[in-house]
Amino acid sequence: MITLPRFDRIPFLVHGFGDRALTAADLRSGEPWRHFHAVSLRQVHSDTVHVVERAPRQSLLGDALVTGQAGLLLIIKSADCLPVLIVDADRRTVAAVHCGWRGTLAGVLERTVNVMRERCGTAPGSILAGLGPCIGAACYEVGEDVRGRFAQAGLPQRLFRPAPDRPGKFLFDLAGANRLQLLHAGVREENIFAAGPCTHCDPRLPSYRRDRQRAGRLLSFIGVTPGK
Repeated sequence: MITLPRFDRIPFLVHGFGDRALTAADLRSGEPWRHFHAVSLRQVHSDTVHVVERAPRQSLLGDALVTGQAGLLLIIKSADCLPVLIVDADRRTVAAVHCGWRGTLAGVLERTVNVMRERCGTAPGSILAGLGPCIGAACYEVGEDVRGRFAQAGLPQRLFRPAPDRPGKFLFDLAGANRLQLLHAGVREENIFAAGPCTHCDPRLPSYRRDRQRAGRLLSFIGVTPGK
């Protein structure tokens, strides 16, 4: 499991980016997670953000969770997509965001920051954001259709470079695109942290591009510890 040193220094926070060994059962029964109510999503590569104050009775449809309620463990699942964990230590508010290329194109990460600002009183300049393991810019091959859609949305074309010996294919910097969204939303560059290697390159991490249906999922989580 990977944690961020800057997040580790926040006394009320529990967080992490898992590997193949971390399971949903671990997050339900292991320490310190068994003291939390787990909250996850039916992820659909959207820009839908949910602010939760209690564990919902049914799975929510969307790709980002926000809470200021202690005792809720926000969980994101990924297997090459980018998981992002966010904390506003001043407001004791946290978020977990699933960023695939479609969600990135829709601006799910910037929307999450805006929801935190509007609904929770978060100042974007006080946010700390952790970018978890995802497929790297040297491995994430996409077609001209994807590059064209990002161009139409006005995103910098420097996020794409031609794939060697693959006409019509491009290598996309998924983490870089979401870093730009955070900066545009008002998050300070020095408050953005990256964790972990490329999922496609590291066999300890799930990768759909590499393993397809055998990939499994990387579990990323964040929560405010009860009683702290």
